[in-house]
Amino acid sequence: MSVSDPIADALTKIRNAYRAGHSQVIVNHSKIIEALVRILAEENFVNSIQILDKDPEHKFNYKRILIILRYTNDGQPVMQGLVRVSKPGRRVYVKADKLPSVYNNTGCALISTSSGVMVDRDARLKHVGGEYVCRVW
Repeated sequence: MSVSDPIADALTKIRNAYRAGHSQVIVNHSKIIEALVRILAEENFVNSIQILDKDPEHKFNYKRILIILRYTNDGQPVMQGLVRVSKPGRRVYVKADKLPSVYNNTGCALISTSSGVMVDRDARLKHVGGEYVCRVW
């Protein structure tokens, strides 16, 4: 079965894994999903990521991404929210001077720009706008 929105699928898998209390989750690989997950790791919302290559013996016919989730000392998820903003049916673009801040900069907005995927703080510094992919807090 094909997925019409692979980014939303990956974000939903991560959100559901946190809600279920899992320690890790595997999502399908694409360049933009890899960039989004790398930013989540840089911003300390997840512990680490690992790219899993094709492995026909274990029935992996395509690349996947293994994400090790991060929790606080008392067992609460570090990531409280993860929302997809721009969707295939309604794309949301933001200009460089109208970049959003998420919860007074305690969270981050992920923006897909011509310079790559970056958080809102970096996009403000580089003065670039783009597609508002998702917000995380």
